[in-house]
Amino acid sequence: MDRDFLIDLFADFGPVTIRRMFSGFGISADGTNFALALRAGLYFRADEQTIPQFEAESSRPFSYQTSTKTVTVNSYWQLPARLFDDSEELAGWARAALAAAQRAALRKRPKRQKPAKAIASKVAAKKAVAKKPVAKKKMTKRKTAARRKKKA
Repeated sequence: MDRDFLIDLFADFGPVTIRRMFSGFGISADGTNFALALRAGLYFRADEQTIPQFEAESSRPFSYQTSTKTVTVNSYWQLPARLFDDSEELAGWARAALAAAQRAALRKRPKRQKPAKAIASKVAAKKAVAKKPVAKKKMTKRKTAARRKKKA
């Protein structure tokens, strides 16, 4: 599959962004990746709400082979081949895949922001470590005697 074919395929869905990814393309809309075009197959994002639809079409999840095992990625399922000829129905499946991708993004926990006070104390601690006290030099006998005379 090439970029032009994919753009034509998603014409009824709406504008998509297509980027090189792995050995194929990542397809996104509104900044959310919802499909992969890999190894002559098109895979849509799926979740517990949309997987039954893929299973009903005898579709399979994306999988790849490593040197020791086969890895199955249950979050992307192969688009049924019959949909390549029906762009209106494909657009409906694409909308469902985009919704699944958006739900998955909402489930991800955002990275916890550290409070400013904790960051400031860490910075202060690093500065304190950097400013180690310098060891005092030993005074010579002559300087010590001169100081004693001044004090007296």
